[in-house]
Amino acid sequence: MANVLVYELYGKIYINLTNRCTNNCVFCLRNDKDDVCGQKLWLDNEDYPVQDVIDQLNNFKISDEVIFCGYGEPLLKLDVLKEVAKYIKENYKNVKIRVNTNGQANIVYKRNIVPELKGLVDEFSVSLNGEDNKEYNDYSRPRLLNAYEEVKRFIKACSDENIEVVASVVEGYKGQHLNLKKCEEIANSLGAKFRAREWIPAGYS
Repeated sequence: MANVLVYELYGKIYINLTNRCTNNCVFCLRNDKDDVCGQKLWLDNEDYPVQDVIDQLNNFKISDEVIFCGYGEPLLKLDVLKEVAKYIKENYKNVKIRVNTNGQANIVYKRNIVPELKGLVDEFSVSLNGEDNKEYNDYSRPRLLNAYEEVKRFIKACSDENIEVVASVVEGYKGQHLNLKKCEEIANSLGAKFRAREWIPAGYS
C-alpha cells in the first residue's frame, strides 16, 4: 500500500511525514487506531523522495492553509519539511503553513532550527501539555531528557523570530483537568498564544 503523505481533514490539507516521535503521549490517537477518517496514516516506509509529497499535495485543492501534522513528529523530517514548505511558498501564493510539533527538535539536532524555518513556516503549534515538568512527563511521556524545559525554550525561540506560535494543551483526558489559567500564563510569558484542545476519546471519525 502506498504511503499516505497528504490527507484532508475537515477541509484542511495535512502533510504526514513520519511515524517517528520523541514522545509517547497517553492521549495520542495512534495508540488506538491507524487511521484518521479512514485514511491510513502509518507509513510503509520513510525512505521516500520529496517529490512523492509534492505529487500527492498537488492532487488536492489547497485553499488557505497547509498543516504539517500526522502520526509522528514532522520536524524529525526537517530537510523534507523545508523543501516541501519552500515548494508551497513558491507555487501556492497566500497559503499559510503551520507546523504542529512537540517542540523537541532542537534537542534532536543539537542546534536552534527555528531561524532556518523563518519565511517557510507561518505558525507553530507547540504541545505544552502541562504546567510543570511532572505533569508534562505524565501526559507526554518523552523519550528525551529535560524535554519540558526544551519545549518552553522552543516556544520562546519561535516568538523571538517573530513567528506566530501557539502553545497548546490537551484538556479533559479521561476526566483529568489541567490548570488552564496557569498553562496560559506560561504560554503568554514565552510570547505565545494559548489553546486548550479538548481530548477526543475515539479520535477523528
